[in-house]
Parts: sequence; C-alpha cells; structure tokens
Amino acid sequence: MKKVAIVGVGPTGIYTFHALVERGESLEIELYEQAEEAGVGMPYNSDNNADFMLANIASIEIPPIYISYLTWLQNQSDDYLAQFQIERASLHERQFLPRVILGDYYRDRFLAIVEKAQQAGFTIRVHEASKVTDLRADPNGVSLWINHASQPVEVDFAAIATGHLWPETDVQTRKFFPSPWTGLMDAQIGACRVGILGTSLSAIDAAMAVASQHGTFTTNTDHSLQFTPKSDSQNLKLTLMSRSGVLPEADFYCPLPYESLNIATPEAIEDAIAHGQNGLLDRIFQLMAQQLQDAAPGWCQQVALATLNADTFPEVYFADRLRHDPFDWARRNLVEVERNKQKQHTVAWRYTLLRLHEVIEEIVPHLDTRDEKRFRCGLARVFIDNYAAIPSESVRRMLALHEAGLIEILALGTDYERMNEQEMTVISHHGQRSEFDVFIDARGQRALQSKDIPFPTLRDQLLACGDEIPDIGEDYTLQAPENARNRIAFGGLPWLMHDRPFIQGLVVSAEIGAAMARALTQRALRRRHKLWNSDDID
Repeated sequence: MKKVAIVGVGPTGIYTFHALVERGESLEIELYEQAEEAGVGMPYNSDNNADFMLANIASIEIPPIYISYLTWLQNQSDDYLAQFQIERASLHERQFLPRVILGDYYRDRFLAIVEKAQQAGFTIRVHEASKVTDLRADPNGVSLWINHASQPVEVDFAAIATGHLWPETDVQTRKFFPSPWTGLMDAQIGACRVGILGTSLSAIDAAMAVASQHGTFTTNTDHSLQFTPKSDSQNLKLTLMSRSGVLPEADFYCPLPYESLNIATPEAIEDAIAHGQNGLLDRIFQLMAQQLQDAAPGWCQQVALATLNADTFPEVYFADRLRHDPFDWARRNLVEVERNKQKQHTVAWRYTLLRLHEVIEEIVPHLDTRDEKRFRCGLARVFIDNYAAIPSESVRRMLALHEAGLIEILALGTDYERMNEQEMTVISHHGQRSEFDVFIDARGQRALQSKDIPFPTLRDQLLACGDEIPDIGEDYTLQAPENARNRIAFGGLPWLMHDRPFIQGLVVSAEIGAAMARALTQRALRRRHKLWNSDDID
C-alpha cells in the first residue's frame, strides 16, 4: 500500500484527499495540518475571520464534496442558522454567506471523506497542530519532519497544499499588519487614523474588522444600512488606498456554470500561441475583441472597441470609475446589479470578460518580456477586477461607513512611497504626506519564489537547481530536483501565481487537488514558468 502525505488540510488539501479516495486505490494517507483543527482552512476559520466577513463565492460555484454547500446548509439546525441571522426560507444557491460557515462546511466534508476512506479500506491518520517544518526529496520517496522532530516520517508521495503564506509580524506592536490575516482579528484598534492598502474585498473586510470595534450596523425600515459609532469613537478615520483608488464592482448576475465561448475558444488560444511569441498579446486581444463584439455589439460601439488595443482597453474599462467619486459610483453600481439580479438580467460584456479570463491565462507563460509587462499592467487588471466582484452586502456596509463620515478612498498614483516613522506609517504621494497610527496591508497574496519556501531542505534542493521558482509540471509535480520528480506535487498557491495570475479560488483548489491526485499514476509534461510581479497589480 502506497503511503501518501498531504501537507495542509484547507480546501486544496481536502480536494486532493477527496480525489485520492474517489480514485479507489487503497492508500495509507497521512494528513498534516498546522492549525488546531484540520479541514477548515485559513481563509475560513474563526481565528482569522469575523462572522460579518462574507465569502465572495456562492453554493452554485463551489465544487461539491458528496453534497452541495446549499444542501449542507439546509441540513443544519435552526439554532445553527440563527447564530448568523440566517432564515432557512431565505437560503438559495447564489447567496453570499460568512466565511466561517464555509469553514464549517469544509470541516464537515473533510470528516465525511475520512469516514468514507476508512470504510473503503484506506488507512487514514489525521495530525492536527502538526506543522511540517522540513521536507526532503529522496531517491526512493519523501522525508517530512513534523514540529521540528529529530526523526522524519517517510512516505512514497507528498502533496503540498499549504495555501496562503503571510509575512510574520511583531504581535506586540499592533501598529502594522502585513495582511488582514496576521493578528487583526485579535487586536484592539483604538479610534485613530487607520490606513488600509488595497481597495478590494480583503481591504473592505479589514475596514469592517476595525469598524466593528467602534460601533454597530443596523438595518432601517427601508432596508438601508446604517452605522452608528460609539460615543468615544469620533476620532476613528479609515482610509482605503490604491494606485487608482477605484472600488470593485458588486457581484453581478450571470448564468452558471459558465456558457462556452464561441470565438476565443481554447483551440483558438492554442492556435494563437502556436504562431509564436512575437505579437502574441495583440493577437489575443483581437480574439477578445471579436468575442466581445459577438456578445455585446452595442457596448462595443459605445466604447469604440474597434479603436482600442491591449494597452488602451483597460483605460476605457476603468474610465467611468475614475471620472466619479468612488462612493457615488459604488452606490450607482449597487443599484444596477441588484436590479439585474431581480430581473435575472446578464450584462453581456461583463459576462464575456468573466469567461475570457480563464482561457486567456494560458498565454501568460508564452509572452515575451515586453508583452508580459503590458499584460500585467493592463488586461490582467481588467480580468482581476471583473472576477473579483464583491458581495452587495459588503458594498452596503462600506457605504454606511461613508455616510457616517468614517471612511475615505485615497488614489495614490503610480509613484508613492511608504515609510515607517516613530510609531506611525507615512504614505508620501502627489507631494503630500498622509499619516496613519495603524496600517494594514490588504493587497492579498503576493507571488513568492523558491527562496521563500518554508521547508529549508527542499528550498536548498530547489535553489541548487538554479530555479528561482519551482519547476512544476501540468500535474503540479516538481520536475526538479531529480529526486522530487514523480514524488512531490507542489500545490502551494503563492508559487503558482507566476504564470497563473488568476489562480486563487475554490474552483481552482478543486482542479489542483484532482491533478495532484492523478499525479500518483500519471506523469505530466514539463511546463515553463514565468516570473510574475504581482506587486504591480492594483
């Protein structure tokens, strides 16, 4: 019986586990989770998330494990739903719910997989509070050291599913948070000047985490949301900031699962790639333009799409937001998307862009240096903005904070500088100086390199091969060093973002898990990576 280790038991690890069990071949599986509870995942556990933080994915989009998220919710008790002010009759497949509930779903599904695996003759060992502190590719297998133990565990195959990795922080100061997930939930933030770098859902959630300590949200009779600050919180000032200062769209209605594209098909993308690097991005944009023209001719005429290229299209895409006050725009956008949801009306150009991002991602490893930079600074921003639309409720909360005079948006421009000065963070921009008593970096996960891998021996093995980033096959197995080939599947998100800039999300977790499970018996072709500087994405 083969012995397999899964390192990390969040969504990617769970989907890997599920795929291994569904393959049917009995295995000895060791599951290692550094948190106290396996099967939840950092983005969804109660340590890093408050009840008001919403997941921006609904049941209809979540790959089910035996039963759908909605069915699981419908099976929960009235008392459980009441904890989150959820009425059973209101449950539906397109609903955005708190992250912690999704964590409960994955925990329950993980235990269901364990039970099924044991009944099917698998040997399953779940190790909680067990951090894999080192890992080594050997000639005949993989060695893992748990919690700095002197002796390793030996396995035939290891699947690394470690998820997000955030920088360490000094918990004593509580003045700077390198992410919203590094102690913010436990910190007491005074009524002071709080700077938040980022304007996406992570940044809005960070603002809510602070605001919730200083007041309450209430729903009025007209269903509008109001924030009432505490009497001693008048000095609270929240500032969200990014290069452009634009806010994300509210999540919009569209058919799910995605309808197929008829012009920018995977085959058409492959053909464009086959014609070589020279001019690849421009050929891809032409395919995009043809697809948009086919789906939304009126909008294409309105924006003069025929006159645009890969560099000017993003300018037109964001133009409306840049022309208006961000909160006024958000208010209008919220009215529009809620009306469309009621009518089940799909805005064709938005939906087309949403479907395009996955097929167009395939070109990233094939772009030359110039086109890669053009893509990163242009079309990538469009796609990321489009698929990272946020729950309407998050928009309402942000608008309520604005009405209360507690939140503002700062457009930093491309040339800004962040400095640490005596107990505060200073942002220098446009010849101005903005000072913050507390600062939160909420830009999301950054792409990491081999030197950042948290397993010292494996890190040294990779660096000895001269690989700045892990050399990973189509099935996510390491292609180098030689000992790692066919023995280590590497599904660590921050290291996959270089040539997969849109890789984050539960759907992709399921795809990665299935691929890593297949790697036990199938060998993948080599895949080239490109370095991706995600810091340049707003």
